[in-house]
Amino acid sequence: MPSSPIHIDSLDDPRVRHYRKLKDKVLDREGQLFIAEGENVVRRLLASDYQTLSVFVAEPRVAGIADVVPAQVPLYAASPALMEQVIGFDFHTGVIACGRRKPAMSLDQVIAKDKPNLLLVVCGEIANAENLGSLVRLSAGFGADAMVLGERCHDPFWRQSVRVSMGTIFKMPIVRSQNLVADIGRLQREWGVEVAATVLDPAAERIAEARRPRKFAIAFGNEAHGLTGEEIAACDRKVTIPMDLGTDSLNVSIAAGIFLYHFTQVVGLGKA
Repeated sequence: MPSSPIHIDSLDDPRVRHYRKLKDKVLDREGQLFIAEGENVVRRLLASDYQTLSVFVAEPRVAGIADVVPAQVPLYAASPALMEQVIGFDFHTGVIACGRRKPAMSLDQVIAKDKPNLLLVVCGEIANAENLGSLVRLSAGFGADAMVLGERCHDPFWRQSVRVSMGTIFKMPIVRSQNLVADIGRLQREWGVEVAATVLDPAAERIAEARRPRKFAIAFGNEAHGLTGEEIAACDRKVTIPMDLGTDSLNVSIAAGIFLYHFTQVVGLGKA
């Protein structure tokens, strides 16, 4: 049974306090909450196994969303003028929701010991929230089994990341590592995963010649500095995209799209 809309006439209403332009860190402290912006993202949140605390929409959007909001989830509605004061109308286009994070997951919970084929995306220190959201979307789109985020990586549940991920974050298993170098070692020893570091190094293996084993992880580094020397040393091999005309690098999400396409669509499984 769909939820009936509850009219809101002021952002001072305590029922919508989480939508008053709160900082992501504040939301996290108030119960590990996050904001989902836009109808498609909100629909994916509602269809996932994440808890949705409430949905908040502009009144003209009620008819288009009410049928997918369960009766136990409050559906708040306000005038378009009032909704424009919430974060930024251009981002959420009148449909927004508040969800609750799940408990943190470990490598052991995410990766089956007996899984014959495995693709992981490892992120050393992605500093930009939108880049991280794009990496989540790419990882999901190319069929990665999970992502492993380094200890200095941005929070993937900030609203910019959730928005850019287009809600794929609600399906993608994510492990927040406390020691990425140690966890790379665990992947190699305990799961037999080969880890490739993506680098800007003309001496590294060129992507066009690179193959992959059945259990494989691709590691991406910081937007400005790449992977650390210690992280690269922990990996089994180095791969690179050759650059011309003095270009020093690609945006990390563009590079990730090229690497993931190559290793999933061009060479496929077990062609190492």
